[in-house]
Order: sequence, then structure tokens, then C-alpha cells
Amino acid sequence: MHILETRNLCYSYAGGIDALKNVNFIAPRATGIAVLGANGAGKSTLFRHFNGILTPTSGEVLIHGELITKKNIKEVRKTVGLVFQNPDDQIFSPTVEQDVAFGPVNLGLDEETVAHRVESVLSLLGIEDLADRAPHRLSGGEKKKVAIAGILAMEPQVLVLDEPTSGLDPQGVIELVSFLKLLPVKYGMTVITATHQLDSVPEIADYAYVMNGGQIVGQGTPDEIFIMDDLLKESRLDVPLLRKLVRSLQENGVEISTGYSFTEVEETIRRLITEKA
Repeated sequence: MHILETRNLCYSYAGGIDALKNVNFIAPRATGIAVLGANGAGKSTLFRHFNGILTPTSGEVLIHGELITKKNIKEVRKTVGLVFQNPDDQIFSPTVEQDVAFGPVNLGLDEETVAHRVESVLSLLGIEDLADRAPHRLSGGEKKKVAIAGILAMEPQVLVLDEPTSGLDPQGVIELVSFLKLLPVKYGMTVITATHQLDSVPEIADYAYVMNGGQIVGQGTPDEIFIMDDLLKESRLDVPLLRKLVRSLQENGVEISTGYSFTEVEETIRRLITEKA
């Protein structure tokens, strides 16, 4: 049984605008999954179905094999935590500490448990020093971390992030990607990330879905997706820089195997240099 699944999911906004068309999506436990697509592809709309913010026009959304209903919606939102693209849509308390505590408090947890969870996630994200700060005085990257902390404090089994690297500086992207990589391995969490920036996908995802026009138009491992040049072009996605580099080297006679993560390519180039030395 998959932790999260959609079956023939369709959704239409008011006015008959079809935002999702027969989307079939599966998320196993302890897995990193990327949902790739240009702006307007339907990623955000899909994500808002994962924890019941939106209700399907037709089709099904299942958590642990059970349909989302009004009766189990509270349990669903404990299981699936959604981090919005804009952290200002999620952060509203006077201090960071209070904001991170909001979810656990609303779960009915006792004061000691809430304090422990807040302290733990602030430490995990390296933002203990922000505890007493007002959220509106934080940088964009700090706000992103606070928004993630607020969801993690509820200890979800699935963490869903909508364009989490949007607006971050390069160092912020590196730190966030490194953090997201740990969650499935160290904590057994399923992490689902929407992005139109493909360079970090091999670092955070074991599997990827490509969306275009509200439909899933391709799926596979990052290795499989990144050789589908026509699919990426039709979906208004650019080939990752590392893929371009490797292809260029191959076309110029360098015997280098296809690699998609920085580590893979670096190790291959180091080996080639050593062999020729």
C-alpha cells in the first residue's frame, strides 16, 4: 500500500478551467519524488489535493489506501504536510517560536511535547537563533526555513514542498537541497518537491513526474527523464547543466559515462584525469 496515491484525478476551477486531467500519481514511503513542470503546469493544484485543501472534481486521492473525507481530514493533515511556495502565506505568528509551535498546539499536544518539538526542528534546520525574531523581519531564505520547521514540528510522514528553492540565493539552495536529501534516509519521510529548476533534482529525487497542461506527460528516474529531450522541450523545461556538460564532452570524444549529479560527474572527471596522468 502506498502512503499517497491519486487515481484519475481531475479538477476544474470556476468557469470550467481544467487544471488537472486524469492524474495518476504514486508516492511510496521514504522516497524523494520530484514533480517537474513549468509555471501553470498544474503542480500547485495537484499538491493542494494531497492534504485535502482542494476536493477533486472527479477521481480519487488516497492516504494509506483510504479516501480523503471530512471524517479523516484532520488525520490526513497530520500525515501530509504542505509547504507553500510563498512562506508569507504560511507564517503569521508574532515570533518564529510561536509560529513553529502553532501546528503542534493545534494537534492538542501538551506544553512539554510542543516545546520539545519546536526546539528539535529549529535545531535540525539550524535556526535556533531565530526563535525570538519576528517573521516579517526575516530574509526570504529564513522564512522558507521557518515555514518548513512549522510543518516538520507536526511530524508528518509526507513533506510536500511547492517550489522550495524559488527566491533563494545559491548558498540557500545548496543548504536546502542537502537538508531535503537527508529526510527520506535518516527519518523515513517521503519528500515530494515541485520545481521547474532541474539541476537539483538528481540530488533530492529517486523518481520524477513531468507535468504539462494539467497532465502527467512523463515519469521515471531522473536518469530516464533527462534523456527525454523532446519531452522536456515540449514541457518548457531546460536540460540540466550537468547533462549538457556531459553530452558536450561525449560529443567531443571524451569517454565519460552519463552522470546527473555533481558528485557523479566530479568523480568521473577526476578518474579520467588520474588515468591520463
